[in-house]
Amino acid sequence: MDPFADDRDSEWQRKGATLSDKTTRHDFGLTQDQIVQAIRAGKLQYRESSVHGNPFLRLLRREVEALIKKEHGDG
Repeated sequence: MDPFADDRDSEWQRKGATLSDKTTRHDFGLTQDQIVQAIRAGKLQYRESSVHGNPFLRLLRREVEALIKKEHGDG
């Protein structure tokens, strides 16, 4: 068993540590295609979720911020 699995899973549960794909598009200016490409390239982890039957992707905030910083700089 992976001794670090609990630490990784706890990040998904921590308040403010995740963003929806919609919030990522709105707040960071990424398109849905850019998000999907980053997931496929292994740059973003995701989990599928839904609210009232509406599906969305949950992303880790730190990974989204690192992706933005790498591709667009600190500004």
